[in-house]
Amino acid sequence: MKCLLVSDLHYALPQFDWTAEMAPRFDVVVIAGDHIDISGHVDGRTQTLVILKYLRRLATQVRLIVSSGNHDLDARDADGEKITRWIHKLRPAGVTVDGDSLAVGDALFTVCPWWDGENARRVIGEQLSRDADKGQRPWIWVYHAPPADSPTSWTGERHAGDADLVHWIGRYRPDIVLTGHIHESPFARGGSWVDRIGSTWVFNSGRQIGPMPAHVIFDTDRRAALWISLAGAEMLCLDEPLTRPVAELTALPDWLRF
Repeated sequence: MKCLLVSDLHYALPQFDWTAEMAPRFDVVVIAGDHIDISGHVDGRTQTLVILKYLRRLATQVRLIVSSGNHDLDARDADGEKITRWIHKLRPAGVTVDGDSLAVGDALFTVCPWWDGENARRVIGEQLSRDADKGQRPWIWVYHAPPADSPTSWTGERHAGDADLVHWIGRYRPDIVLTGHIHESPFARGGSWVDRIGSTWVFNSGRQIGPMPAHVIFDTDRRAALWISLAGAEMLCLDEPLTRPVAELTALPDWLRF
């Protein structure tokens, strides 16, 4: 299974266009939160309508997984916690969204929402417990924030990750966690697009300017992962220990030439 991870597109429509152009080359495309740009000049409701149109079209080309991020919150639940309500409008189009699971062959994807309070945090814990009982491997989580105290959550000045995610990784030991949120991590000194916590691989694609988003490609059959950005390309084998620095590539491998 070949999977594409992008995140934090923040209403950069050329990057949504690039993702749509690349989508047919993959078995699964994951957009791991922050589709909206709350600091942008376009009204949030207008952004939502446009992004829904993009994502519905994208879902006609590929298995699409979409999680929420902190920029995507647009409502409050009965407990007053902020939630992303608009994302659930994608389910009728076949998109796997917050709170859902998706089996692709032997793999299981679990899609977690951005959480704003104790109730949502509890719901995520219950979701992970249920999916753990299914026993499918590889088990892949989509979770907007990277783990605390990880190079994938390093801003260049401090760690800004999620401590609860560290706890859940230690308890359930997923194979891969797909994140975003901290734009600078892959580019900052001391940061990275990849980390390994026990046996769990963590990826954060990061954010960059231009029509092509920074992105991670991984192939569970070839057991390889690749990060591509304006800074270059790096690749690692998922069956080998993580070494730093990660090996840089001067040319893409044959299986990634589109």
